[in-house]
Amino acid sequence: MPNYRRVRIPGITYFFTVVTYKRRKILTIPESRQILRTMINEVRQQCPFTICGWVLLPEHIHCIWTLPENDGDYSKRWGLIKAGFSKKAKNLFHREEWMTDSKRKYRESTIWQRRFWEHMIRDEDDLRRHMDYMHFNPVKHGLVKRVKDWPYSTFPRFVKNGFYPPDWGGDGIDVIDEAAFGE
Repeated sequence: MPNYRRVRIPGITYFFTVVTYKRRKILTIPESRQILRTMINEVRQQCPFTICGWVLLPEHIHCIWTLPENDGDYSKRWGLIKAGFSKKAKNLFHREEWMTDSKRKYRESTIWQRRFWEHMIRDEDDLRRHMDYMHFNPVKHGLVKRVKDWPYSTFPRFVKNGFYPPDWGGDGIDVIDEAAFGE
């Protein structure tokens, strides 16, 4: 089994990608959104973190978090969010026929991919590029023509706070450096 190395530095900002198992398009349905919101709020009560930005797509999440100064354990937070979601959404999404020996061994459901992708934000330019990538993602995936039309995103908050103009990402005209990101 691979030995994954993750950078864990307290108080740092990270970009994450979390994907559903078999890329099932289940995350934007109302029940999923409510369960996910509940789990994030519950986990933030136990293990605080700041959500800097977020986009929810049908089969994956991109988000940027900042962890507290004394805690770098984002894996614990994702584990709690994913496990809690899986438990609350089991009747909706779990597929027993997809269970494998490995999934049973690690007590997983058939809702999430086992791993997630993280990237430590290095500086303001890196943060800007990841914010752009995250918010533009619904356009990239053909879900909307304009960033402002995607309802499951922090983009409106960033427009309100002056980070983006309201028409940013309209009709795919803004250039995003896709080569800088993995998905």
